Amino acid sequence: MRYFIQFAYNGTHYHGWQIQPNASSVQETLQKALSVLLATDIILMGAGRTDTGVHARKMFAHFDYEKHINKALLVYKINSFLPKDIAVHHFFEVSLEAHCRFDATKRTYEYHIHTLKNPFIDQLSWYFSQPLDVELMNKAAQILLQHTDFQCFSKVNTDVNTFDCTIFEAYWKQEGEKLIFTISANRFLRNMVRAIVGTLINIGLRKINLADFEAIIASKNREKAGFSVPAHGLYLTEIEYDNLNPSPDCSEKLL
Repeated sequence: MRYFIQFAYNGTHYHGWQIQPNASSVQETLQKALSVLLATDIILMGAGRTDTGVHARKMFAHFDYEKHINKALLVYKINSFLPKDIAVHHFFEVSLEAHCRFDATKRTYEYHIHTLKNPFIDQLSWYFSQPLDVELMNKAAQILLQHTDFQCFSKVNTDVNTFDCTIFEAYWKQEGEKLIFTISANRFLRNMVRAIVGTLINIGLRKINLADFEAIIASKNREKAGFSVPAHGLYLTEIEYDNLNPSPDCSEKLL
């Protein structure tokens, strides 16, 4: 049987999702917990990768297990077992052909900025106090929807077959001293969102204009784009599937 797992995590103390030698990762922590509770070696395939310090409000992974799982009971047990910064929300039984990474059709990220110093959200949002032209940043964000090649925002020397991504939406929203950038696409390149945000910040500071932004995208050159904003303000907030509608089995009890 194949199972999807839906979970969330605070990435502050992890070197990203993927297992790495001599570094703590979300994947390794979850795999160890599942392996202990299910009394067999569990290998998780993630729906994507997040970098060191990046958070996820809604993340999926899948694993194969030969027995039926009492999903509600396993959610209760694993959350008792895991550290406080990882929370499992649901397990879903799916077909053996279902793939959490390749079947995903849309992913959404948010980047959080606070403009007034706040010690309570310092690890969960980036403090940036300089005044920004949010209206101009939103005009630049709409330009992204007119393009598909985003090599200029990709980490260099990355192993991908294409730099093409379809962006469905990209916009800034300001609520008091909080500024949130939301972007959805079918796929993202490594470091792409953080590089886009850094370049849009330069727009908001009027260091570059909209014509410059167009030229940066056309250049396909990472050195032309802006800086990468810090990881701790970035959240994976949604992953969507067209032909797969995982929903929790509410009929199961904890007994």
